Amino acid sequence: MHPNPAFRPKQDDLAALLVREIGFGAIFAATRDGPRVAHVPVVLSEDAATLQFHVANGNGLTRHLAGATALAVVQGPDAYVSANWYDDQAKAVPTWNYVAVEMEGTVRTLDHAGLIAQLDTLSALHEARIGESPPWTRGKMDTHYFARLTGAITGFEMRITAWRPTVKLSQNKSAGERERVAAGIERTGHGALAHLMRQLGGERESHDRGQ
Repeated sequence: MHPNPAFRPKQDDLAALLVREIGFGAIFAATRDGPRVAHVPVVLSEDAATLQFHVANGNGLTRHLAGATALAVVQGPDAYVSANWYDDQAKAVPTWNYVAVEMEGTVRTLDHAGLIAQLDTLSALHEARIGESPPWTRGKMDTHYFARLTGAITGFEMRITAWRPTVKLSQNKSAGERERVAAGIERTGHGALAHLMRQLGGERESHDRGQ
């Protein structure tokens, strides 16, 4: 998490919203073989208390996860910020704007039924997003082939004990500076990040005026 408190989201539910919207992250843990990471689709529970994911059995992290403390990181849009975009360039340096959510917790292994439920949830969620009609379901698969594939992965659930989100969108700058940076980021092809800057910047100003 960035040490500047200006980059911590004011909205209590923003971190969970970002995790659900992005839906993909990295799981880090220390092992006897050194630090390891797995890149995985994730499912956040409705109450935002647990994060589920699955990992290939051949991954160097898999056999170390049960009972371990892990760090999950979900990253959103990011972009380089040129110092040329600031009004006072004599007192400006290039930087990077980004969105990242860190979650820490203890991991347990899911049983087979839990793994299947996780896979069904993942496919239903993302098939609905892409608008497939009818959506893909595992009912379309050969049952023996599905069993073989699920036998090659392990499902996990992390009980989240700490959230550490960073939403670094030039909140420490004036409204005019933020708009210049957002326009520059948009010109470089990072429209999603520019949109977030404008949306969250506007909400911050409304919040400040209300106090």
